[in-house]
Amino acid sequence: MLTNDENLRTDAGLASALRVSLARLNRRLRRQASQHALTPTQLATLSAVERRPAVTPGELAELEKVQPPSMTRVIAKLEERGLLERRPHPTDRRQVTITVTPKGAALLQEERRAKEAWLAQRLAELTPEEKEILRSAAPILEKLSRM
Repeated sequence: MLTNDENLRTDAGLASALRVSLARLNRRLRRQASQHALTPTQLATLSAVERRPAVTPGELAELEKVQPPSMTRVIAKLEERGLLERRPHPTDRRQVTITVTPKGAALLQEERRAKEAWLAQRLAELTPEEKEILRSAAPILEKLSRM
């Protein structure tokens, strides 16, 4: 069996280590959520609508890789809470577009602030050298996330 350092020398070993580490970090960040009681799917949907204002439910379902009926239910829950609103489509009367309400935008901002505060505390515990490595790795991780 390869040691951790030896395993990281292969692409497969690096992929495995990144997968595990990023999944753990993601779980820890999700636990830092504010007290809004949204599901991860609802939060992801709200965030996706913020990134793409005036998106249709069908486009949103495709973006989030879920079936349209499932997305309709998620949108309805978020709309009930006053976080999203439906508006008439500007060119197609048969459709609606979805936008984030000010309440939804405030919730997302609060959510991000809580997670970033937790992460900033963890970063403060690292050495300057470790922080510099992360600064160098951040653009690479972003590139991987968009491939």
